[in-house]
Amino acid sequence: MEDTRTPPDAPELLSGAALTSFRLNGRFLAVAEAMARPAGLTAARWQVLGAVLHEPLTVSGIARAMGMTRQAVQRTADLLVGQGLAEYRPNPAHSRAKLFAPTEEGLAAVRRIGPAHGEFAARLADALGSEELARTVEAMRRLADVVESLEEPGSGE
Repeated sequence: MEDTRTPPDAPELLSGAALTSFRLNGRFLAVAEAMARPAGLTAARWQVLGAVLHEPLTVSGIARAMGMTRQAVQRTADLLVGQGLAEYRPNPAHSRAKLFAPTEEGLAAVRRIGPAHGEFAARLADALGSEELARTVEAMRRLADVVESLEEPGSGE
């Protein structure tokens, strides 16, 4: 028997949302690579450093915040530590899960990306309009939150 609760266009809408997000992710990664390269970073290294600009986090915490696997974050974090752009610190809450934090050199590398980031942000806001960009970001956040809530164990039927 067919599930009458599912709108007939739901599968197409899901596919459209997924394919569009993959396309957007690819474009954002390309832009991020171009911005990060002059600062001696990659998009992945910038992403991991960016997660800890305001407070140190564990590798697992970064992975959760960024929607990445713990293993991918661990590899990137180890490379950043090897470059002297980040460090592992003792974690008072957990003796085995160290906190990951940028060094002064890491903060300086991220600051070097600032002008290119600001310039691209201005171009994007001019092209789309600030209000439309804000509505788009909010819709993307809501979509991400709902998808995450549907992924959680026990949330499905």
